[in-house]
Amino acid sequence: MYRVVTDKNSFKNNYYISVNETELYCYNRSPMSLYNKYRPKVFTDVQGQEHVVATLEKSAASGKLAHAYLFAGSRGIGKTTIARLLAKELMTRGIEDTNLKKAIQKGVDDGNIVDLLEIDAASNRGIDDIRELIEKVQYSPVIASAKVYIVDEVHMLTKEAFNALLKTLEEPPEFVFFILATTELNKIPTTIQSRCQCFPFRHIREEDIIRRLQYIADQEHITIDREALRAIATASEGGMRDAISLLDQMQSLDSIGIEDVKKRTGGTGAEYSAHALEAITANDKNAILQSIAKIEDAGVPLDVFLRHLLKSTRNALHESIAKNEATTRNLRMLDVLLKAIRDMRTSPVPGLVVEAALLTLCTDDGTSIPAPVAKEPEPVKEVVTETKEKPVTKEVETHPSIINAPEVSIESIRQSWTSVINDATPSSVKMSLKNGRVTEFENNTITICFSSAFHRDKVRGVDASRTVEGLFEKIFKQKIVIHCTLEEDARTAAAMPVSEPKQEMVNMADAAAEIF
Repeated sequence: MYRVVTDKNSFKNNYYISVNETELYCYNRSPMSLYNKYRPKVFTDVQGQEHVVATLEKSAASGKLAHAYLFAGSRGIGKTTIARLLAKELMTRGIEDTNLKKAIQKGVDDGNIVDLLEIDAASNRGIDDIRELIEKVQYSPVIASAKVYIVDEVHMLTKEAFNALLKTLEEPPEFVFFILATTELNKIPTTIQSRCQCFPFRHIREEDIIRRLQYIADQEHITIDREALRAIATASEGGMRDAISLLDQMQSLDSIGIEDVKKRTGGTGAEYSAHALEAITANDKNAILQSIAKIEDAGVPLDVFLRHLLKSTRNALHESIAKNEATTRNLRMLDVLLKAIRDMRTSPVPGLVVEAALLTLCTDDGTSIPAPVAKEPEPVKEVVTETKEKPVTKEVETHPSIINAPEVSIESIRQSWTSVINDATPSSVKMSLKNGRVTEFENNTITICFSSAFHRDKVRGVDASRTVEGLFEKIFKQKIVIHCTLEEDARTAAAMPVSEPKQEMVNMADAAAEIF
């Protein structure tokens, strides 16, 4: 005979079973993680993504919901959560039966309703997987009023899989809705983006994370210091899921202090960034190596440390702009640090990447940080005035410059490309130019290919294109025109028959870019 015996002194979720008066202590199944337990069940519970929630709520209220959505943002900030909340709205539209409506909503929360399919594109990325999905799209929903497909990490799909999905996104059955989620929007083809309503998700503010953690701690009777809450929020870098998971990891402690958080995160890295900046300013290479060694010994993630350096450099850049001071030094640091963060992802020894980056910033060869430009421009004005007063000297200076102008060729243009990027203004145009590469020169026109439509459109704007053309004209002493295009359009044009006119291929590529 089996009988459950309640023991008030036992841990919650555990119980005793009595078998023929012999008591056996048993564990119940593992309790739900805090993140899943406190996952928002309605839109009003969502923290930090109010701009997305407000738009979706208004669309749902007015009945103007799209058939395809694209949620983009870093990990753990609510993309899948809001996708499920939107799925509830879509799957219960027009259903008046209260019990059925609640059953559908609970099925979405539990993830066990047949009309909601969540797909991980990282493991189902091939064309065969997408074809199978498309075949099932044609079947009507079983219980709900709509079928919803949530495709996570959609950027992992292959090119062929994207092409197979394209037609279905454009003309889906009336009862089918797609919600795509990605952490790397730049890898999503523009043809897919143009068929979706795109929502950029923000990093969640520290205060919002602290407020949510405090609420969970109160509900779970977890004792935690305010400083520890802030340390968790800082370490999570704007991700609510990571913050709650870290709190979950430490909830078994009697009380949680900031030292407990540091032991599990290795610290925030902020305490080391000031020392590193001092070493860079002093060109002290030994101090830089010692700082990095201390960071690694303390267990601080190197990418977190670099982000603190980026934050400090960004603040310094804003201060320099506000004071109308030179920004060359800060921009140089930003470029080096951003490249280091990207290279760390693929490096077998991340510490070497960080060392090389910081040592580059304090070397005294051609890669060193340029000294700030002098604030007083009076001497420059005097030289200009003297030149204007001596027309003969001006003529002598102008003539050699024309004679010494480099020959315009694809090779000389590519050699001057780095100089054009460095001299381009504003900084947003400079960053977009870094995404491009010179591919062709013909009829005084330089073709620049971009992998991103955003960067292409930025450079081919009226002001930006004039600036770039002016920089080329300054180098080659003649009128230069630039033509901005996408790499995929260039590949399409290159694949066309040779007999077709080149200008026609360019026009077709531009037309395709406008359509998609």
